[in-house]
Amino acid sequence: MASHQGRVFKRCGCRDENSGRALGVRCPKLRRQGGAFNPRHGDWGYQLELPRTSEGKRRQARRTGLESQEQAWEALDHLKALLELAQGEGEVEAQIADLIQDALKKRKTLPSVAEVRKRLGTGVDVRKEAPTVGVFLKEWIRAKPDLAEGTRTSYQGHIRKYLIPHLGEMRLDRLTSRQIEAMFDSIEADNIHILECRESEDEKVRASVRNQRVISLSTKHRIRATLRSALSDAVRNPEEVVNINAASHARLPSCPRKKPLVWTPGRVRQWEKDGTIPGEVMVWTPEQTRTFLAHARKYVWLHPLFHLIAVKGLRRGEAVGLPWSHARLTDAEADIRTQVVQLSWQTFTSTPKSEAGQRTITLDADTVKVLRGWKKFQNQARLQAGPEWADSGLVFTRQDGQGWHPSHVSDWFARIARAAGLPPITLHGLRHGAASMALAAGTDVKVVSAELGHSTTHFTQDTYQTVFPEVAKAAAEATAALLRGTSVPVSGLVPVR
Repeated sequence: MASHQGRVFKRCGCRDENSGRALGVRCPKLRRQGGAFNPRHGDWGYQLELPRTSEGKRRQARRTGLESQEQAWEALDHLKALLELAQGEGEVEAQIADLIQDALKKRKTLPSVAEVRKRLGTGVDVRKEAPTVGVFLKEWIRAKPDLAEGTRTSYQGHIRKYLIPHLGEMRLDRLTSRQIEAMFDSIEADNIHILECRESEDEKVRASVRNQRVISLSTKHRIRATLRSALSDAVRNPEEVVNINAASHARLPSCPRKKPLVWTPGRVRQWEKDGTIPGEVMVWTPEQTRTFLAHARKYVWLHPLFHLIAVKGLRRGEAVGLPWSHARLTDAEADIRTQVVQLSWQTFTSTPKSEAGQRTITLDADTVKVLRGWKKFQNQARLQAGPEWADSGLVFTRQDGQGWHPSHVSDWFARIARAAGLPPITLHGLRHGAASMALAAGTDVKVVSAELGHSTTHFTQDTYQTVFPEVAKAAAEATAALLRGTSVPVSGLVPVR
């Protein structure tokens, strides 16, 4: 076992004029006449006897070129603190010495005492070097076979497009929240550049960003969530030398939930005048929804699908992926157990990603009637098509029996809405409208939340409770009515000066 004392010294590169040998620590210029070190000549170094190698060979840790005596002592003390972690265990001492020797040879930064202590505490070989963020993320995503396909693709996109380009070369155990924030600053700078180029009068400048999109705040939050999930696994993994989840401490502006706005008469008039859309999430009034469904009756292969979404608030993928085997019209119920997920243009069928998303919805009498009529029509079309019919088993199909592509459904929805002269909403806005109408009709929020597949009633209530202005107006009038009560004669008025 080495003494771990070591020494600090000052040396220079001067040579003896006669022999040509290096003077090193013996150079007279290293000290002034009074004996103090000359700060303008030479540099500092340290030397420490290390534990012998596994083959029993002696070795030293030696470094020169340091700027000050204090810096040399700090570096030497750090080596001694690392070696003391072994507490006299020869094999562990040898491993720490190997770590020190390798770092000095390759001019790498030595790990902190806390990092090495964690490795020792978890039984990991202290000589194991932490991977880069890029290497870790690639291994992390490969080691998660149970991820839903949509989640996996989302994670892979975040890793490939943002995390590896910005953070990939950094050591995993030295990643900081500030570095993560710098990534988002860089993404925002790209956003500003794209927007400025789009407004340029130069066609070449506009063309340079034609296929680039601005990264929204909500997407930034999802990117951070991906990294946070990966780092959480790294912190829990005893084989990784990560002490803190830096993504949990990386700051982003809050991303408030976008609440739906209804197309009131005033908003419709403004939209008709100058095309103003007052919010990112718009919903129709019940009257506007009725107008849409009436117009959609002309599109016999789509009307039942839009009717179900408008009344029950299914997500697009849930409606497109609903099989007849999950629709029990006699019981007026449908089981939501599958969904069609679209990634870029490709689609695949999976289960809803949350437990709340897997649910049974209750069908009203009108919807049962619509679906019965649709099933009869679909069966007739199947018989007429004969062997050309693709037996997908889905409730909603195209004229050849194949299921709808989600994007085609959205495109048709927008086309029919325009033809009906209605202000624009997204297909998902039809789901928002169904939730808002259910609450406006007095349905218990727990029932609405369960039917929509929300995980909490708080989300349902906070998002949809007061969408329709007539609901808010009725509440205001009810409050005012309590104050009106019975008229009481007023006497003895007090003047206010």
